[in-house]
Amino acid sequence: MKAERIFETVLYADDLTAAEEFYRDVLSLEVLDRSELMLVFRCGAGVLLIFDPKKSAAPGRSVPSHGAMGPCHLAFAVREDDLDSWRSRLFENGVEIETEVEWGHGGLSIYFRDPAGNSIELAPPTLWGGGWVF
Repeated sequence: MKAERIFETVLYADDLTAAEEFYRDVLSLEVLDRSELMLVFRCGAGVLLIFDPKKSAAPGRSVPSHGAMGPCHLAFAVREDDLDSWRSRLFENGVEIETEVEWGHGGLSIYFRDPAGNSIELAPPTLWGGGWVF
């Protein structure tokens, strides 16, 4: 028995409106739900949650309180042959590419920031020895 895959991932943002616009409009993620506490996006077979850290860290919630301070990191798997299109989309949406890293054994990653300052990476699924395909 083992954990099979990551089902949901959480990032934190003080401004959920800006986060929704970014992940919906720039990264083309489908919005599944929204509230004053969080946003829920479909990402492939998984779910990306964006929580307001002040609300999610409050004690006495029906689920354990949680939150993070400072920028976090999340990598999205993308086709390596789509990276030029991703560069264009980021530029068109005023998103500055922070850096690009050519990994010696797995392809190229593009790094940029979301409106909350989280480090976002677009990476080929060949990194870390992955054989995952789309």
